[in-house]
Amino acid sequence: MIEIDPRISIFDNLNIIYSKIKEIKKKINNLEKQIENNKNKLEKIEESILLEKSMIERKVRKRWYEKFRWFFTSNNFLLIAGKDASSNETLINKYLEKNDLVFHADIHGSPFGILKDGQNAKEEDIFEAAKFVGSYSRAWKEKLNSIEVYYVLPDQVSKKAPSGEYLPRGSFMIYGKKNYVRTDLEVAIGFEGDLIPGVPESVSKKTYNYVVLIPGDTKPYEIAKKVADLLRYPYIDDIIKFIPGSSSIK
Repeated sequence: MIEIDPRISIFDNLNIIYSKIKEIKKKINNLEKQIENNKNKLEKIEESILLEKSMIERKVRKRWYEKFRWFFTSNNFLLIAGKDASSNETLINKYLEKNDLVFHADIHGSPFGILKDGQNAKEEDIFEAAKFVGSYSRAWKEKLNSIEVYYVLPDQVSKKAPSGEYLPRGSFMIYGKKNYVRTDLEVAIGFEGDLIPGVPESVSKKTYNYVVLIPGDTKPYEIAKKVADLLRYPYIDDIIKFIPGSSSIK
């Protein structure tokens, strides 16, 4: 309540009243700003809680193919690839089925890849699968511009070595015709409620929020931090799993 002082003129009283009104308005403005700031902070906290909840739920419902390198092609064919000799062995022995296609880069140190139901896939899916397998081969570390990747039918893959030879764990013989695809090396990582790994051609069809990587000199952990920042994704360890090696952002 504003009181009038009878000892001073009406003009002085008005000046005092205006000053107090101005002070009250300033306090109201400051309170409104604080409310808006708190509202923004609350929204960020809610977003963080939802993301954390989503990540916990995702980890609880971890899908069988996440033990391998994986992605879905433009037409949603699943490609799974080994991470090492042991997972290559498991991949071929346990998950290869008659309608699949098997991929391998034409270089020592390549993972085997399986395009599930790949015999019904389109040419673009086969190309994307080849690019993915090639990018996770030794070719990435050697910073090659491109690599040839071949694909074959399941019955062309065998653990039976020629007489007098031995196949180490994770290695297989390929018999018959190989179908070759030449591809450049690049992978993409996107985020749309969950991480979306793959190649640019496939990831770009699923989200606008993605980063393309090519062979480079920045160590995987440093690249993962940059990718996490660009995607606004807080879990670097989840991202680093999809980085083939030292990289650059394209």
